[in-house]
Amino acid sequence: MSEAPPLLEVRELCTELRTASGPLLVVDRVSLRLERGQSLGLVGESGCGKTLTALSLMRLLPPQARVVSGQVLFGGRDLLALDERELRALRGDRIAMVFQEPMSALNPVLEVGDQVAEALRVHGRSRAEATRIALELLERVGVVPASDRFAAYPHQLSGGLRQRVLLAMAVACQPDLLITDEPTTALDPTLQAQVLELILELQRSSGLALLLISHDLGVVAQVCGRVAVLHAGQLVEEGTAEAIFARPRHPYTAALLEAARALHHRTSSDDELPAPPALPALRGAAELPSRWPPGCRFASRCHRADASCAAGSVELDEGTHRCRCRHPLAPAEPP
Repeated sequence: MSEAPPLLEVRELCTELRTASGPLLVVDRVSLRLERGQSLGLVGESGCGKTLTALSLMRLLPPQARVVSGQVLFGGRDLLALDERELRALRGDRIAMVFQEPMSALNPVLEVGDQVAEALRVHGRSRAEATRIALELLERVGVVPASDRFAAYPHQLSGGLRQRVLLAMAVACQPDLLITDEPTTALDPTLQAQVLELILELQRSSGLALLLISHDLGVVAQVCGRVAVLHAGQLVEEGTAEAIFARPRHPYTAALLEAARALHHRTSSDDELPAPPALPALRGAAELPSRWPPGCRFASRCHRADASCAAGSVELDEGTHRCRCRHPLAPAEPP
Protein backbone atom coordinates (compact mmCIF):
# COMPACT_ATOMS: atom_id res chain seq x y z
CA MET A 1 0.00 0.00 0.00
CA SER A 2 1.24 3.48 -0.83
CA GLU A 3 1.86 5.90 2.01
CA ALA A 4 -0.86 8.53 2.50
CA PRO A 5 0.28 12.05 1.59
CA PRO A 6 0.71 14.63 4.34
CA LEU A 7 -2.25 16.89 4.97
CA LEU A 8 -0.26 19.93 3.79
CA GLU A 9 2.97 19.95 1.82
CA VAL A 10 4.42 23.23 0.57
CA ARG A 11 7.11 22.79 -2.06
CA GLU A 12 9.50 25.59 -3.05
CA LEU A 13 6.85 28.31 -2.71
CA CYS A 14 7.85 31.67 -4.23
CA THR A 15 5.73 34.81 -3.95
CA GLU A 16 6.58 38.18 -5.38
CA LEU A 17 5.34 41.69 -4.69
CA ARG A 18 4.92 44.16 -7.53
CA THR A 19 6.37 47.59 -6.74
CA ALA A 20 7.05 50.80 -8.66
CA SER A 21 10.71 49.75 -9.00
CA GLY A 22 9.90 46.23 -10.15
CA PRO A 23 8.91 42.84 -8.67
CA LEU A 24 10.40 41.77 -5.33
CA LEU A 25 10.62 38.15 -4.19
CA VAL A 26 9.20 38.23 -0.66
CA VAL A 27 8.67 34.47 -0.09
CA ASP A 28 11.66 32.55 -1.43
CA ARG A 29 11.42 28.76 -1.97
CA VAL A 30 9.66 27.98 1.30
CA SER A 31 8.95 24.28 1.86
CA LEU A 32 6.86 22.98 4.76
CA ARG A 33 5.11 19.76 5.73
CA LEU A 34 2.21 19.33 8.16
CA GLU A 35 0.62 16.01 9.09
CA ARG A 36 -2.94 15.51 10.25
CA GLY A 37 -3.39 16.54 13.86
CA GLN A 38 0.06 18.13 13.98
CA SER A 39 0.82 21.72 15.07
CA LEU A 40 3.47 23.82 13.34
CA GLY A 41 4.59 27.27 14.43
CA LEU A 42 5.83 29.67 11.74
CA VAL A 43 7.96 32.31 13.49
CA GLY A 44 10.20 35.26 12.72
CA GLU A 45 10.44 39.02 12.97
CA SER A 46 7.82 41.33 11.50
CA GLY A 47 8.24 41.57 7.74
CA CYS A 48 9.96 38.20 7.33
CA GLY A 49 7.15 36.77 5.15
CA LYS A 50 5.03 34.79 7.62
CA THR A 51 1.65 36.28 6.72
CA LEU A 52 2.38 36.38 2.98
CA THR A 53 3.26 32.69 3.16
CA ALA A 54 -0.10 31.90 4.78
CA LEU A 55 -2.02 34.09 2.33
CA SER A 56 -0.20 32.36 -0.52
CA LEU A 57 -1.37 28.98 0.76
CA MET A 58 -4.98 30.19 0.87
CA ARG A 59 -4.68 32.15 -2.41
CA LEU A 60 -5.85 35.27 -0.62
CA LEU A 61 -2.97 37.55 -1.59
CA PRO A 62 -3.52 41.28 -2.13
CA PRO A 63 -3.67 42.43 -5.79
CA GLN A 64 -0.03 43.56 -5.83
CA ALA A 65 1.25 40.09 -4.84
CA ARG A 66 1.25 36.77 -6.69
CA VAL A 67 2.66 33.26 -6.37
CA VAL A 68 5.22 32.78 -9.13
CA SER A 69 6.25 29.16 -8.57
CA GLY A 70 5.97 26.17 -6.28
CA GLN A 71 3.23 23.84 -5.13
CA VAL A 72 0.81 23.81 -2.20
CA LEU A 73 -0.43 20.24 -1.85
CA PHE A 74 -3.43 19.70 0.41
CA GLY A 75 -4.20 16.01 0.73
CA GLY A 76 -2.24 15.54 -2.49
CA ARG A 77 -4.15 18.22 -4.47
CA ASP A 78 -2.29 21.33 -5.60
CA LEU A 79 -4.26 24.33 -4.32
CA LEU A 80 -2.44 26.60 -6.77
CA ALA A 81 -3.86 24.61 -9.70
CA LEU A 82 -7.52 24.65 -8.59
CA ASP A 83 -10.07 26.94 -10.19
CA GLU A 84 -11.91 29.44 -8.00
CA ARG A 85 -15.01 27.26 -7.61
CA GLU A 86 -12.96 24.30 -6.39
CA LEU A 87 -10.98 26.54 -4.05
CA ARG A 88 -14.12 28.09 -2.52
CA ALA A 89 -15.37 24.59 -1.73
CA LEU A 90 -12.24 23.97 0.35
CA ARG A 91 -11.90 27.36 2.08
CA GLY A 92 -13.87 27.48 5.30
CA ASP A 93 -14.85 23.82 4.93
CA ARG A 94 -11.59 21.84 5.01
CA ILE A 95 -9.18 24.77 5.43
CA ALA A 96 -9.92 27.75 7.67
CA MET A 97 -7.94 30.84 8.62
CA VAL A 98 -8.20 33.22 11.56
CA PHE A 99 -6.82 36.59 10.56
CA GLN A 100 -4.62 38.85 12.63
CA GLU A 101 -6.98 41.69 13.59
CA PRO A 102 -10.42 40.53 14.80
CA MET A 103 -12.07 43.94 14.43
CA SER A 104 -11.20 44.23 10.76
CA ALA A 105 -11.80 40.53 10.06
CA LEU A 106 -15.43 40.74 11.25
CA ASN A 107 -18.07 42.66 9.30
CA PRO A 108 -18.95 45.66 11.52
CA VAL A 109 -22.57 45.92 10.25
CA LEU A 110 -23.57 42.27 10.73
CA GLU A 111 -24.48 40.54 13.98
CA VAL A 112 -21.74 38.16 15.10
CA GLY A 113 -24.11 35.19 15.28
CA ASP A 114 -25.15 35.70 11.67
CA GLN A 115 -21.49 35.82 10.65
CA VAL A 116 -20.84 32.45 12.29
CA ALA A 117 -24.02 31.00 10.75
CA GLU A 118 -23.07 32.33 7.31
CA ALA A 119 -19.90 30.22 7.35
CA LEU A 120 -22.17 27.17 7.67
CA ARG A 121 -24.80 28.28 5.15
CA VAL A 122 -22.17 28.84 2.46
CA HIS A 123 -21.35 25.15 2.75
CA GLY A 124 -24.91 23.86 2.49
CA ARG A 125 -26.55 24.09 5.92
CA SER A 126 -30.10 25.41 6.16
CA ARG A 127 -30.74 28.71 7.94
CA ALA A 128 -32.30 26.99 10.97
CA GLU A 129 -29.54 24.40 11.26
CA ALA A 130 -26.83 27.03 10.78
CA THR A 131 -28.33 29.18 13.54
CA ARG A 132 -28.52 26.23 15.92
CA ILE A 133 -24.92 25.19 15.30
CA ALA A 134 -23.73 28.82 15.53
CA LEU A 135 -25.31 29.13 18.99
CA GLU A 136 -23.61 25.90 20.08
CA LEU A 137 -20.26 27.08 18.74
CA LEU A 138 -20.48 30.44 20.48
CA GLU A 139 -21.19 28.66 23.76
CA ARG A 140 -18.32 26.26 23.14
CA VAL A 141 -15.77 29.03 22.58
CA GLY A 142 -16.97 31.02 25.60
CA VAL A 143 -19.06 33.78 23.99
CA VAL A 144 -21.75 33.45 26.64
CA PRO A 145 -24.61 33.62 27.04
CA ALA A 146 -24.75 32.83 23.34
CA SER A 147 -28.46 33.61 23.11
CA ASP A 148 -27.69 37.21 24.11
CA ARG A 149 -24.38 37.61 22.26
CA PHE A 150 -25.73 36.19 19.00
CA ALA A 151 -27.31 39.54 18.06
CA ALA A 152 -24.34 41.67 19.17
CA TYR A 153 -22.27 43.66 16.70
CA PRO A 154 -18.45 43.33 16.71
CA HIS A 155 -17.91 46.76 18.30
CA GLN A 156 -20.05 45.67 21.26
CA LEU A 157 -17.61 42.86 22.13
CA SER A 158 -14.15 42.99 23.69
CA GLY A 159 -11.08 42.02 21.68
CA GLY A 160 -10.95 38.65 23.40
CA LEU A 161 -14.59 37.88 22.58
CA ARG A 162 -14.12 38.97 18.97
CA GLN A 163 -11.18 36.56 18.70
CA ARG A 164 -13.41 33.79 20.06
CA VAL A 165 -16.07 34.62 17.45
CA LEU A 166 -13.44 34.28 14.72
CA LEU A 167 -12.41 30.89 16.10
CA ALA A 168 -16.05 29.79 16.12
CA MET A 169 -16.37 30.84 12.47
CA ALA A 170 -13.14 29.04 11.57
CA VAL A 171 -14.06 25.68 13.12
CA ALA A 172 -17.76 25.82 12.19
CA CYS A 173 -17.38 23.33 9.33
CA GLN A 174 -14.89 21.14 11.21
CA PRO A 175 -11.88 21.84 8.97
CA ASP A 176 -8.86 19.56 8.67
CA LEU A 177 -6.46 22.53 8.80
CA LEU A 178 -6.68 25.72 10.84
CA ILE A 179 -4.31 28.61 10.07
CA THR A 180 -4.09 31.29 12.75
CA ASP A 181 -2.21 34.54 12.16
CA GLU A 182 -1.03 36.17 15.41
CA PRO A 183 -4.14 34.98 17.30
CA THR A 184 -3.20 36.71 20.58
CA THR A 185 -1.93 40.06 19.27
CA ALA A 186 -3.14 43.03 21.35
CA LEU A 187 -4.68 40.76 24.04
CA ASP A 188 -3.67 41.13 27.66
CA PRO A 189 -1.88 38.15 29.26
CA THR A 190 -5.05 36.73 30.84
CA LEU A 191 -7.02 36.80 27.59
CA GLN A 192 -4.00 35.52 25.70
CA ALA A 193 -3.81 32.45 27.94
CA GLN A 194 -7.55 31.84 27.53
CA VAL A 195 -7.43 32.07 23.73
CA LEU A 196 -4.41 29.75 23.56
CA GLU A 197 -6.12 27.20 25.78
CA LEU A 198 -9.19 27.45 23.55
CA ILE A 199 -7.11 26.79 20.41
CA LEU A 200 -5.50 23.76 22.08
CA GLU A 201 -8.89 22.43 23.20
CA LEU A 202 -10.33 22.84 19.70
CA GLN A 203 -7.35 21.03 18.22
CA ARG A 204 -7.53 18.18 20.74
CA SER A 205 -11.27 17.68 20.39
CA SER A 206 -11.41 18.02 16.59
CA GLY A 207 -8.10 16.45 15.60
CA LEU A 208 -7.35 19.30 13.23
CA ALA A 209 -3.90 20.34 12.09
CA LEU A 210 -2.74 23.78 13.18
CA LEU A 211 -0.45 26.25 11.44
CA LEU A 212 0.24 29.00 13.98
CA ILE A 213 1.89 32.19 12.72
CA SER A 214 3.45 34.30 15.45
CA HIS A 215 6.39 36.48 16.39
CA ASP A 216 5.77 35.46 20.03
CA LEU A 217 8.01 32.49 20.78
CA GLY A 218 6.39 31.94 24.17
CA VAL A 219 3.04 31.38 22.45
CA VAL A 220 4.57 28.94 19.98
CA ALA A 221 6.34 27.05 22.78
CA GLN A 222 3.00 26.45 24.50
CA VAL A 223 1.08 25.29 21.43
CA CYS A 224 3.27 23.76 18.72
CA GLY A 225 5.02 20.43 18.30
CA ARG A 226 7.18 21.65 15.42
CA VAL A 227 8.62 25.08 14.56
CA ALA A 228 9.72 26.68 11.28
CA VAL A 229 11.80 29.87 11.43
CA LEU A 230 11.61 32.47 8.64
CA HIS A 231 14.14 35.22 8.03
CA ALA A 232 14.07 37.60 5.04
CA GLY A 233 11.61 35.43 3.14
CA GLN A 234 13.57 32.20 3.57
CA LEU A 235 13.12 29.21 5.84
CA VAL A 236 16.33 29.15 7.91
CA GLU A 237 15.55 26.41 10.45
CA GLU A 238 12.86 23.80 11.03
CA GLY A 239 12.54 21.03 13.60
CA THR A 240 10.73 19.86 16.71
CA ALA A 241 9.80 22.56 19.20
CA GLU A 242 11.94 20.81 21.82
CA ALA A 243 15.04 20.92 19.61
CA ILE A 244 14.45 24.44 18.31
CA PHE A 245 13.97 25.97 21.75
CA ALA A 246 16.62 23.95 23.61
CA ARG A 247 19.25 23.37 20.91
CA PRO A 248 18.85 25.87 18.03
CA ARG A 249 21.34 25.47 15.19
CA HIS A 250 20.91 28.73 13.29
CA PRO A 251 22.40 31.86 14.94
CA TYR A 252 19.27 33.81 14.02
CA THR A 253 17.02 31.36 15.89
CA ALA A 254 19.28 31.46 18.95
CA ALA A 255 19.33 35.27 18.90
CA LEU A 256 15.53 35.39 18.64
CA LEU A 257 15.25 33.08 21.64
CA GLU A 258 17.69 35.14 23.67
CA ALA A 259 15.79 38.35 22.87
CA ALA A 260 12.49 36.68 23.78
CA ARG A 261 13.85 35.41 27.08
CA ALA A 262 15.27 38.84 27.96
CA LEU A 263 11.88 40.44 27.32
CA HIS A 264 10.04 37.69 29.18
CA HIS A 265 12.27 37.98 32.25
CA ARG A 266 11.62 41.72 32.43
CA THR A 267 7.86 41.14 32.54
CA SER A 268 7.42 37.79 34.30
CA SER A 269 9.00 35.47 36.83
CA ASP A 270 7.99 32.38 34.81
CA ASP A 271 10.59 30.46 32.82
CA GLU A 272 8.72 29.17 29.77
CA LEU A 273 11.53 29.32 27.21
CA PRO A 274 14.61 27.10 27.57
CA ALA A 275 17.88 29.02 27.57
CA PRO A 276 19.62 29.03 24.15
CA PRO A 277 23.41 29.13 23.83
CA ALA A 278 24.78 32.46 25.06
CA LEU A 279 25.06 34.80 22.07
CA PRO A 280 25.27 38.55 21.50
CA ALA A 281 21.90 40.30 21.35
CA LEU A 282 20.05 40.34 18.03
CA ARG A 283 21.31 43.47 16.32
CA GLY A 284 20.00 45.60 13.50
CA ALA A 285 17.03 44.72 11.30
CA ALA A 286 16.52 42.36 8.39
CA GLU A 287 17.46 43.76 4.99
CA LEU A 288 14.66 44.91 2.71
CA PRO A 289 13.89 42.51 -0.17
CA SER A 290 15.40 44.98 -2.65
CA ARG A 291 18.73 44.71 -0.81
CA TRP A 292 18.94 40.99 -0.13
CA PRO A 293 22.51 39.77 -0.75
CA PRO A 294 23.26 36.72 -2.92
CA GLY A 295 24.54 34.82 0.12
CA CYS A 296 23.26 34.48 3.66
CA ARG A 297 20.69 37.18 4.44
CA PHE A 298 21.57 37.14 8.12
CA ALA A 299 25.32 37.58 7.58
CA SER A 300 25.40 41.34 8.28
CA ARG A 301 23.83 40.71 11.71
CA CYS A 302 25.65 37.48 12.61
CA HIS A 303 28.67 37.21 14.90
CA ARG A 304 29.71 33.91 13.24
CA ALA A 305 29.68 35.20 9.64
CA ASP A 306 32.79 35.25 7.47
CA ALA A 307 33.52 36.01 3.82
CA SER A 308 32.13 32.65 2.66
CA CYS A 309 28.67 33.50 4.04
CA ALA A 310 28.18 36.41 1.65
CA ALA A 311 29.74 34.67 -1.35
CA GLY A 312 26.84 32.54 -2.51
CA SER A 313 23.49 31.00 -1.65
CA VAL A 314 23.20 28.64 1.30
CA GLU A 315 20.75 25.74 1.09
CA LEU A 316 18.81 23.95 3.80
CA ASP A 317 20.38 20.72 4.91
CA GLU A 318 18.29 17.56 5.15
CA GLY A 319 16.90 15.64 8.12
CA THR A 320 14.35 16.11 10.86
CA HIS A 321 16.12 19.28 12.05
CA ARG A 322 16.95 21.41 9.00
CA CYS A 323 19.16 24.49 9.02
CA ARG A 324 20.35 27.00 6.40
CA CYS A 325 23.78 28.09 7.67
CA ARG A 326 27.46 27.64 6.73
CA HIS A 327 28.48 27.83 10.38
CA PRO A 328 25.62 26.37 12.43
CA LEU A 329 25.75 26.10 16.19
CA ALA A 330 26.88 22.70 17.37
CA PRO A 331 24.06 20.63 18.90
CA ALA A 332 24.31 20.81 22.67
CA GLU A 333 23.07 18.53 25.39
CA PRO A 334 19.61 19.50 26.69
CA PRO A 335 19.81 21.74 29.79
